Amino acid sequence: MHCPFCAHPETKVIDSRLVADGEQIRRRRECISCGERFTTFETAELVMPRVIKSDGTREPFNEDKLHAGIQRALEKRPVSVEDVEAALVRIKQQLRACGEREVPSRMLGECVMAELRQLDQVAYVRFASVYRSFQDLDEFRAEIERLSAPLPLIRPEEEA
Repeated sequence: MHCPFCAHPETKVIDSRLVADGEQIRRRRECISCGERFTTFETAELVMPRVIKSDGTREPFNEDKLHAGIQRALEKRPVSVEDVEAALVRIKQQLRACGEREVPSRMLGECVMAELRQLDQVAYVRFASVYRSFQDLDEFRAEIERLSAPLPLIRPEEEA
């Protein structure tokens, strides 16, 4: 790394330690030429996949848009900010874990619905009504009945 003081191309690392709950590495460096010391922070650059919308257009993943949609569904519901942030982290982890460079918006929507189902059932139905474009009361009723049904259990022998 170049020294920010004299622009010499070589510096040495004096000390390294984890910071930000292990999400970053803080390095103390010293310039070999001028002897000045400085600190750098290293983080992993994780690229989110692009989102393929239903009309076929592609756009970069937008965390703000995702957060706004979840917040809209959770408006005036008793869900903590920490729970919402944790849900956002899980959704982003699922997207990264799929290993694809592009994902359909449908997959993103299903991830959001799964998280909302765990967070708040009213918010889940609100989101589902917009996401699935409910046209009448029967569609609401059917979704509420699905919500009331227990989640299917996956037995270990079925996963293989």
